[in-house]
Amino acid sequence: MTGILLVAIGRAKRGPGRSVVADIVDSSTRSRWMSGIRGKDTRPELVVRRYLHSIGFRYRLHVRHLPGCPDIVLTKHRTCIFVHGCYWHRHAGCKYATTPATRRDFWLAKLEANAQRDMRVAAGLVEAGWRVIELWECGLRGSGEPLDWLGPEIAEGSAQFLSWPPT
Repeated sequence: MTGILLVAIGRAKRGPGRSVVADIVDSSTRSRWMSGIRGKDTRPELVVRRYLHSIGFRYRLHVRHLPGCPDIVLTKHRTCIFVHGCYWHRHAGCKYATTPATRRDFWLAKLEANAQRDMRVAAGLVEAGWRVIELWECGLRGSGEPLDWLGPEIAEGSAQFLSWPPT
C-alpha cells in the first residue's frame, strides 16, 4: 500500500456480523472534512436568499423559536421556507437521494428519521397558521428552473404547504 494509512474509526464492536470500519484518512482529517458540511448558508440556500432579496422580500434567518428552525422566515407573509438537501432529507424520486452501501440499516434509519421529522415540523407550522414552502436542492442546482414563481406564491399564494420541484 503506497502512502495510504488505514485507521479504525470509533470503537471496534465485537460480535457476530460486526467488524472494525476502516478509513483512508486519520480521525483529525475526517473530522475536518465532516465539519465542512454545513447546515446553514449552503449554496442552495444562498441562491434562494439572493433571489428573494433581489425582488424586494426581506426575511429573517433560522428563527429558533419556530418548529424546525426554518431556513428563511417571511414574517409579513407568515411563510417559512426550508431549503432541503435531497440526500439528507430524502427527496422522493430524486437521483441525489441515494443510500450509502455501507452500514445501510443505520443510514436508512437515520435518513428516514430526518424525513419523518420534516413532515412533523411542516405539519406543526401549518397548524400554527404558517405557510410552508419546501425547496429541494435538485431544483436549485446549476441550470435548474428559474424561481420566478416564488415571489407571487409568497405574496399571493394560498397553498398551506408547497414542495418544489414536485416529485
